[in-house]
Amino acid sequence: MISATARTYRNAYAGLSRETWLLSFIMLINRSGTMVVPFMTLYLTSKEMGYSVGEAGYVFGLFGAGAFTGAWLGGRLTDRIGFYPVQLFTLFTGGLLFLVLGQMKTYPLICLFTFLLSFVNEAFRPANSTAIAFYSKTENRTRSYALNRLAINLGWAVGSGLGGILASINYELLFWVDGFTNITAALIMWLLLKPADYKPVAQSPAEKADTLPASKDKLFMLFIGATVLFASCFFQLFTNLPVYFERELHLSKPTIGLLMAFNGILIAVIEMVLIYRLEGKRPVMFYITRGILLVGLSFLLLNLSGIGFMLALIMIITVTFGEILSMPFMNSYWITRTQVSNRGQYAALYTMAWSAAQTLGPMGGAQVVQYSNFQVLWYITGGLCFAAAGIFHLLNKKERKKLSGL
Repeated sequence: MISATARTYRNAYAGLSRETWLLSFIMLINRSGTMVVPFMTLYLTSKEMGYSVGEAGYVFGLFGAGAFTGAWLGGRLTDRIGFYPVQLFTLFTGGLLFLVLGQMKTYPLICLFTFLLSFVNEAFRPANSTAIAFYSKTENRTRSYALNRLAINLGWAVGSGLGGILASINYELLFWVDGFTNITAALIMWLLLKPADYKPVAQSPAEKADTLPASKDKLFMLFIGATVLFASCFFQLFTNLPVYFERELHLSKPTIGLLMAFNGILIAVIEMVLIYRLEGKRPVMFYITRGILLVGLSFLLLNLSGIGFMLALIMIITVTFGEILSMPFMNSYWITRTQVSNRGQYAALYTMAWSAAQTLGPMGGAQVVQYSNFQVLWYITGGLCFAAAGIFHLLNKKERKKLSGL
């Protein structure tokens, strides 16, 4: 039994390129400092800062707006100059901006530097997604993205767990650690990963005519719309949920940090093996739809009463399995619709969908809490996840109909 399990884990990680492992290691270093985002709302609403949940929501709205525009520019630059310089520059500059943001105490400056930070940080994502596609093979692409997500979530586990402890000492420490891990990741990339000879293939006029721009791919744009809807709900996990845990369930900051860390640990232990078992068995939309339904259910569970910490733990477990089922296959889907010449466009639009959700989700959720309560927010969030799952199911039917028509 033990040897069979070990063999399954070994096979799940086999066949991935050296560069894919290096990119994931760089991501692990970077994300091990992920502390500012999960504790930003608590920081802004703390006695030291004194802002309301609604004001914190507007800050996250600006974070999302910066991410949206940064993703667009990152995609454009990736197609023009390649993914390596974009990643290197954004990691280093993002690290510096974390250090600066931690020193800002007035609301206008917090808003300004939050926007600038997210603009630079999100420009990294299309370049990183394109790099993973470049260094992976078609048959192991989903696992390559899953390895990258494993690094993100393992780093998230470390960052959230340590962040809860540091936040109970001094919130400013979060910005220092987040900044230095960004800069360290940039240095490791510069030292260990050689620049790739990545240049989008020059196309003839006939080939250009056959290459569909991402914005004119109707099925992809339907996918983008559903992604925005789902991601707007999912981002409650990192923004309004920690406030709910503290105010309604009366959990301490270290406990909240450990709960967020548990999300990353579960993903690190389970996701690669599960993807290895599932990849190619069913259409990707099958897994995406069911994963999003689980995420919706997890938010509805929060309206159960009387079980405190156990409620929080059950919610985190449920949302994590929903995330594991949906997100790696969402990456696989958009990649299948690209060519080398337009991959940056698709990567940018997909990143922009998540960036738009960073504006709509936290800001909208904060206003619901401000003018109503958390219970209403969880009903809305669960319902919107179910609606998003319905759209992905519709997209699956359209895909199958199109294939059968061929």
